[in-house]
Amino acid sequence: MTEMASGNGAATAMSKVLSSDGTAIAFERVGQGPALILVGGALSHRALPGMVELTGLLSRHFTVVNYDRRGRGDSGDREPYAVEREIEDLDAMINMVGGSASVWGISSGGVLALKAAAHGLAINKLALYEPPFVAGGSGRRPPADHQERLTRLVAAGRRSEAAAYFMTKVVGVPSVLVAAMRLLPRWSRLKAVANTLPYDAAVMGDYSLPVRQLGLITVPTLVMAGERSPAVRRQAARELTEAVPTARHRPLEEQNHNVSMKALAPVLVEYFKD
Repeated sequence: MTEMASGNGAATAMSKVLSSDGTAIAFERVGQGPALILVGGALSHRALPGMVELTGLLSRHFTVVNYDRRGRGDSGDREPYAVEREIEDLDAMINMVGGSASVWGISSGGVLALKAAAHGLAINKLALYEPPFVAGGSGRRPPADHQERLTRLVAAGRRSEAAAYFMTKVVGVPSVLVAAMRLLPRWSRLKAVANTLPYDAAVMGDYSLPVRQLGLITVPTLVMAGERSPAVRRQAARELTEAVPTARHRPLEEQNHNVSMKALAPVLVEYFKD
């Protein structure tokens, strides 16, 4: 794993590191202090406003690595996709910052971080915001063939339709709201990374808690959920906390799945600096 460009602890330009399969993974490294790597969820990338804002807030306390997961932004991609390749990408980020790091992940990015921790990556501490499991046998599940349908839409070049399918059939956003979203400038940013939606589907599987895998995690883990999020999200956070032997739960007041980075950052600073 070779770093193709490097920073010096202050704000840096985009750099790249080679993952184990030779894929170039783009990142920015900002700030000084202990290393903290951010893992975005579905339709997220390092230039997303929320990721940029959180990077700035945390860089006052940490060396923050904000990276493009494979297939997104300035990162490369290579077929066939496998979740193991994304774990290797995160491992490349950890090696780049010195061989160990703390990790924060949101939504399906949090699930990827969990799988990396279970795999034994050198993660010091782990923090997660609302990994979107469907817990307790209740709650709405995506269609059983959602990964296949997303893959077909992407292969046909129908990224906008893939993003709309994901929002309506997987996330559960009402169709009328998605129709309105498609008229906004933000939709073009979502469409640009919709090719990776099958990857997040692979990370999530059938959305059940992988209890056996979670039991392998030995690093301190903070599981967060917004108090205004749907009950299924809050229940999933509680059940996830019970499944990870080293986890503790932290609700965030006045927050939902679209968490305010200004509300989130102080919690992360307190946790990772403890």
